[in-house]
Amino acid sequence: MEGSIEPQEFKVLRKAGTERAGTGEYNDTKTEGVYECRACGHELFRSDQKFDSHCGWPSFFAPLAEDNVQYIKDRSFGIVRTEVRCANCGSHMGHVFDGEGYDTPTDLRYCINSVSMKLRPAE
Repeated sequence: MEGSIEPQEFKVLRKAGTERAGTGEYNDTKTEGVYECRACGHELFRSDQKFDSHCGWPSFFAPLAEDNVQYIKDRSFGIVRTEVRCANCGSHMGHVFDGEGYDTPTDLRYCINSVSMKLRPAE
């Protein structure tokens, strides 16, 4: 990671924590561009894959490319979920959920912590 790491970034990226719902800087962002891993700069999602899920975190219906993310079975909290990590550095991004009925091309919701990403605006 470039420079010093903030405590919230460490909690989420390295300890698989979650930022509080509705508090992330990219939750309501409509800026066009590419969302990169905050830790290593690996490209993860495009703004045209982002949608309003009203869940409190930025939501995407697909990653920029399947091999840009890594999927890990997460059995924390007594349930089984699918964790999403950066395929380049292994940083925790959030989770992916399916079958929730969103009107998207994939019926998937990549629920991603803002603090895990940085947005590189389109030029």
